[in-house]
Amino acid sequence: MEIIYLQHPIVASTLHVRPSVMAVGYFDGVHNGHKCVINTASKIAEEFEIDLTVMTFDPHPKEVLRLLDEPMQFITPLQDKIKKIERLGVDTLYVVRFTPEFAKLTPQQFVDDYLIDLDVKHVVAGFDFTYGTLGKGTMETLLFHARNRFTKTTVDKFKEGDFKVSSTEIRKRLAEGRVDDIPRFLGEEYRVTGIVIDGEKRGRTIGFPTANIELVDRYVVPKLGVYAVEMKIGSNVYQGISNIGYKPTFHEQSNLPTIEVHLFSFDENIYGETVEIIWKKRIRNEKKFSGIDDLVKQISLDKEEAIQYFKENC
Repeated sequence: MEIIYLQHPIVASTLHVRPSVMAVGYFDGVHNGHKCVINTASKIAEEFEIDLTVMTFDPHPKEVLRLLDEPMQFITPLQDKIKKIERLGVDTLYVVRFTPEFAKLTPQQFVDDYLIDLDVKHVVAGFDFTYGTLGKGTMETLLFHARNRFTKTTVDKFKEGDFKVSSTEIRKRLAEGRVDDIPRFLGEEYRVTGIVIDGEKRGRTIGFPTANIELVDRYVVPKLGVYAVEMKIGSNVYQGISNIGYKPTFHEQSNLPTIEVHLFSFDENIYGETVEIIWKKRIRNEKKFSGIDDLVKQISLDKEEAIQYFKENC
């Protein structure tokens, strides 16, 4: 897959464009609804016998259009999004830098510069896709702005049972700790990438050595608590438990939660390694214990519960 980064204004002479069917959207998560949009575009591209392209935006428009109380977190930061889109057989991915200047484009300017000038023959997007300043352009106005240069397909809301599959719904369930629900919406387990860093090394003194993970990007972090997880190190995947929290047994307060992972049957030095945590099931809330003995007893119970979960689900 070719990746082309665009920033307004586009220097058209630097592009080697080919006729394509384009799927357009922000696509945080590349969830089942997003896959429906891209797969629809893929089928049309096969029928037209032209390339399949995708257009996404970075950073998130909300970060540019309004002040946020805190930086956004993402289901799939850009590099993860790129990998997931590539797996869908896309020929070219356009990553448009979302800037204040880009946000001021009229709907017609967006269509002229980012669709017609890229030789797009057919556009596929979700029913709620908007474009141009203040989102005034919609899928209902797209053909007017197309000026007979391309056609379009609008993909209706994608549902899982009674729920619309959306990034908002996935974020909600992660905030509730319902990580075992996520594959229904995302098409796979929720994953985050991080680096193993030095920690307090307290876990090894109580018989449960842990890897402290520093996330490499602004991922959505599941609700505080203890989880059954898998951790991918290189090409190998190991089972374990993870705690997301503030370590209240040892600390009065902390600004940021930490992510620690205790792996079963594992005893290697992995400091500095890049790893992937795969969230499988939430076990319990984080809580403060009266002493080390109570903490060790609870971790043993957590480990037993996680081992039983893996026996029943793997």
